[in-house]
Amino acid sequence: MTTLPTSVTEVIEIVGALPGVVAVVLGGSRALGTSDPGTDWDLGLYYRSTIDLSPLAAFGTIHPPGSWGRIMNGGAWLTRGSERIDVLLRDLDVVDHWTRLAERGQFERDALLGYLAGIPTYVLTAELASGQTLAGALPPPPRFPARLAEAAPPVWRFCRSFSLDYARIHARRGNVAGAVGQAAAAAMEEAHAILCERGEWICNEKRLLAAAGLGSIQGLFPEAPAEPEALVGWVDRIAAALQGARPLAVRSESISSPAAP
Repeated sequence: MTTLPTSVTEVIEIVGALPGVVAVVLGGSRALGTSDPGTDWDLGLYYRSTIDLSPLAAFGTIHPPGSWGRIMNGGAWLTRGSERIDVLLRDLDVVDHWTRLAERGQFERDALLGYLAGIPTYVLTAELASGQTLAGALPPPPRFPARLAEAAPPVWRFCRSFSLDYARIHARRGNVAGAVGQAAAAAMEEAHAILCERGEWICNEKRLLAAAGLGSIQGLFPEAPAEPEALVGWVDRIAAALQGARPLAVRSESISSPAAP
C-alpha cells in the first residue's frame, strides 16, 4: 500500500464522509508505482445518485457532476500544503453500466480533453482493476473480458486506418499540423488494439505507446517534413511502423451500445 502524506489523508477523510460516497480510490501513476517527484495525487471518488463537492471549495476548484462529460464526469483540483490532489468523480451506476457492456465486448469512445484517440468507455472498468481502495469498498477487480479482447481490436484498427487516410489527405495539401495530428491519433488507436488483444487494461494515453511496444515510433514524429509529397511519404512510414494499417471491415454492432444512464 502506498504511503500517503498527511495532507492527502485529510482530503480522503473529507471526501469519504460526503453523502453518497461508496469508496475512495488511489489511481494513476501513484497506484501503479510509476510516479515521479512531480506527480500529483489522483483520488477516484465513487458515488451513487448525487454528490455535493462544496466542502472542497476551500482547497481549490470544484467541477460538479457532468461538467467533464459522462465518463470522467467531474471532480476537483486541490492544493494542500505542497501536494496537488485531483479528485475524480465516478458515478457507480455509470461504471456498472459500461462494465456490463465491456463484458459483452461492447464499448464507445468519447471525445475528452487530453485524449488524442478519445476515451473508451471501458476505461471505467480498467480503473477498477488498477486502483487502490483507500476507504469504503468496491467489487473485486474485473478481469479483461474475453469478448472485449476479440471485439475491440478491429474497432480500433478501423479507427487507425481512418486516421491515417485523413493524415494523407492533410499531407497532400501541405497541412503539417493536420497530418501529424491524425498520424498521432492513429498510433494511439493501434496501441489500444494491441493492448486489447493482449487483454491488458490501460487507463489513459500517457504511457499507451510504450505499453503497447510502439515507443520507437515517436522517433519518426520530429522528422515530419513540410513539403506535401514528402509529407505523404512520411505518413506512409508511420503506417508501415503500425504494421500496415489496412482498412478493416467492422460490424456496426461492435461499436454501438445503449446510452449510459
